[in-house]
Amino acid sequence: MSNLTPPFRADHVGSLLRPQSVVDARKKFYEEKSISAEDLKGIEDEAVRDAIKMQEDVGIKAVTDGEYRRSFWHYDFMGMLTGFDLEERDEGVQFAGVKLRPIFPTISGKLDFPSDHPMIEHFKFVAANTNVVPKISIPGPSCCHFRTAPADIRPAEYKDADVLFSDIAATYKKAVQAFYDAGCRYLQMDDIFFAYLCDPKHREVKKSQGQDPDWLIDRYAWMMHEAIKDRPSDMVIGMHMCRGNFKSTYAAEGAYDPAADAVFNKTGVDVFFMEYDTDRAGGLEPLRLLAKGKQRVLPGFITTKTGELESIDDLKKKFDEASKYADLDQLGIAPQCGFASTEEGNAVTYDDQRRKLELVVKTAEAIWGEV
Repeated sequence: MSNLTPPFRADHVGSLLRPQSVVDARKKFYEEKSISAEDLKGIEDEAVRDAIKMQEDVGIKAVTDGEYRRSFWHYDFMGMLTGFDLEERDEGVQFAGVKLRPIFPTISGKLDFPSDHPMIEHFKFVAANTNVVPKISIPGPSCCHFRTAPADIRPAEYKDADVLFSDIAATYKKAVQAFYDAGCRYLQMDDIFFAYLCDPKHREVKKSQGQDPDWLIDRYAWMMHEAIKDRPSDMVIGMHMCRGNFKSTYAAEGAYDPAADAVFNKTGVDVFFMEYDTDRAGGLEPLRLLAKGKQRVLPGFITTKTGELESIDDLKKKFDEASKYADLDQLGIAPQCGFASTEEGNAVTYDDQRRKLELVVKTAEAIWGEV
């Protein structure tokens, strides 16, 4: 492959359906306690190698480990931070018609990024086993605040939101440097809560907690900017936004308008993965706020929530519409979200997943003549 410098025209968010070998091994290790950590790692390693090959075979230039070593797209990373704990309780977060497993993030001490954070090694494994660009997707800074209930933020100094946000930003700044030092040149931080804060119901919840949702959008953008502003010039930062993804269900809805300016113009992010597979995401008009330049938006017109395959002709029409608001040269294509934001995965098959990724590549080639 000739061009191996991100951003790419064809990409994907990161998570992939877990193979049965990984599902079984994780159950044996975490629940049955019948295999060792070394046994589990060996099975995960083999599965990740297979996932990398699958991504390479369909023509994707930025590959991930499918998040096979995680239970959740976000909580695992957060629970591995200094000062963060994951507590299991009686009732999980409500999605549309289903509840998430009852895991609750809790800030118990001063936040920091530990030098031995396990996901550094997760990235290194991908880098050592691919011939294209290794990418890792981690939760963005806003997750540490949005997903932690006020009562679960226990250090007294963090009752001052500015102090908390400063420490979250500093923790992520350290993470960015650590991944760069490990060889990462394409880091994706999923800050989906910008989209949640466009949902009237979620906005009302934050207001009921005494938090102005528009102020939160601004502060979340500030945290991202602080975390990445000093990154080396050869490091590309991506950011994914969606409205929830658990077993093909969702947790939010609403157009991007309240957050678009902050997202595009205050974060400093290079590549934006944006959910656009249903009317719940609103119209394409917010793309007009994307500044002229090198930033790229990958509208998620291809869904991971169902196996039905979109047509290239329909996708072309959607890009014709998108190009009314943003330069076509600043656009690319990716699915609207991952295929398995949690280890349970979406209601699609492995064949559906591969066909969706192949469609991403074919669409990029049809529109831009490159991947």
